Amino acid sequence: MADPQRTTPEDRPVGEKVSALRALWPFMRPYKLNIYGAGFALVFTAGVSLSLPVTARLIVDSFGEAGGQIGDYFVAMLTAAVLLALGTALRYYLVTRLGERVVADIRKGVFNRMISMSPAFYERIMTGEVLSRITTDTTLILSVIGSSASIALRNILIFIGGVILMLLTSVPMSLMVLWPIPVVLFPIIFLGRRVRKISKENQDLIAESSGGASEQLLAAQTVQAFTHEALSRAKFDEVTEESYRSARRRIFIRAILTAVVIFMVFAAVVLFLSMGSEDVSRGQITEGGLVQFLIYTIMVGGAVAALSEVWGELQRAAGATERLVELLTIEDSVQDSPDAQSLPEPVKGALTFDNVSFQYPSRPDVSALDGIDLKIAPGETVALVGPSGAGKSTIIQMVQRFYDPQQGAVLMDGVDLRDLTRGEFRKHIALVPQDPVIFAETARENIRFGRPEATDAEVEAAAKAAAAHDFLSLLPDGYESYVGERGVMLSGGQKQRIAIARAILRDAPILLLDEATSALDAESEHAVQKAVEDLAKTRTTLIVAHRLATVKKADRIIVFENGKIIAQGTHDDLVAQDGLYARLARLQFTEGVAAE
Repeated sequence: MADPQRTTPEDRPVGEKVSALRALWPFMRPYKLNIYGAGFALVFTAGVSLSLPVTARLIVDSFGEAGGQIGDYFVAMLTAAVLLALGTALRYYLVTRLGERVVADIRKGVFNRMISMSPAFYERIMTGEVLSRITTDTTLILSVIGSSASIALRNILIFIGGVILMLLTSVPMSLMVLWPIPVVLFPIIFLGRRVRKISKENQDLIAESSGGASEQLLAAQTVQAFTHEALSRAKFDEVTEESYRSARRRIFIRAILTAVVIFMVFAAVVLFLSMGSEDVSRGQITEGGLVQFLIYTIMVGGAVAALSEVWGELQRAAGATERLVELLTIEDSVQDSPDAQSLPEPVKGALTFDNVSFQYPSRPDVSALDGIDLKIAPGETVALVGPSGAGKSTIIQMVQRFYDPQQGAVLMDGVDLRDLTRGEFRKHIALVPQDPVIFAETARENIRFGRPEATDAEVEAAAKAAAAHDFLSLLPDGYESYVGERGVMLSGGQKQRIAIARAILRDAPILLLDEATSALDAESEHAVQKAVEDLAKTRTTLIVAHRLATVKKADRIIVFENGKIIAQGTHDDLVAQDGLYARLARLQFTEGVAAE
């Protein structure tokens, strides 16, 4: 079921102006020297281009002269061509390099921000959509900075310079040629806004399509196991076709815009030629002057046509920029304090929940935690038990400050987590989640993820402690074996043992185990359990588990129900109370004892 809080393309504001591109300036500002160089090359090449028609006029007017300077004029034109080629090459290099550099910075900026966003953010947006913005939208921006913006500025200069030189050549003919320009600009601006709105809608639909595809492909085995392929294809087809229809509307409007511009420009050229031929016959202008004016007319007309094309690209890039700026400026619900404190050294690992109440953003009417008061002493091993949805895993998330409580406070060594930077206290926590994340790396690097500076010997020692060494040694390349995306080449138990080895390697004062041994066979669990017990002796340990061996040996067991603590004590104390824990013990543990 879709999350009611999730944003959709219809939910997002759509701007109307290319001015949205101004948001790119902070990324371009550090490269002013590059911009100035590209600007100089741009003006230089435009000036050289505008000088060529003058040389053409001189050549044409020199055809009938004996021993004239026509040879010098040809040399001058060839020199101008060389300068134009060099200037254009310099402009292309500087502008394209600037585009690649700015887009790389934008991608890094967006990723750097997204990787630190709290889970609440990802309740509202799909990961695949974020990736689409980082890739597809930045490609549009690259097209603008590395090409379209340069083309637009060059054609603006050609247009302004060409109009001025046309007026200097012949005012009457200039007026005849230039009158359609205001008529051409109106559809460019009017239809361009429509193109921008549709383009942003199109990009949103592409992102939605990418997000859905990413989700389905990452769960391909589950999709196939439930024979859900047809429904998945139908859903993807629907979004993709809607994206196509949106693109088709944009292309249709662009086609109309192109037709209007081309007709207006060439109609003006035809009228000019009609008037110009009469002026030549009357001697009011030379043949060379007519050629010069014709070339300027073509240059101005070409500039207007190019601007109409570029305008659509700028509109699309404006939409892409808005979408990326939305990611860069969105407020995270979990923020680091500007006056952050430091944890007292050495970190002991004491945890305190002081009247904590919390509701997930996607379920604001349901209390995940309700008035929790809990103190966990340094080095204490505490097990959290209770039915599903009782609040056990929420406690684990609150310790890591993935969310902030709506009421109360979570403290580490007496300091409110909100008064610490997340990186400051999380480095003192090791986590083994129920569904361990395995990266598309080697087995060794997956374990080293717990402590990147660890040596190979330390990695292997952690693997041995987690009962992972034997199966890792049997892989084709041992510890250097590539385990595939999300650890697809490993079994569930093997993934969990790698995650446990990662936590052992981290050697943090606080250890969080969220059903850490749930995917292990009996023999592996026994080996891992001993490693976990040895590890827990010297650190604060929070365990979410239902396994008898883990729960019975905890220093204290906390029983949760409906987000509240309803009982706590040792295993024997809670069984004697004959409450919820005793019922859970009979259901989950007694059979295990009998089986033993």
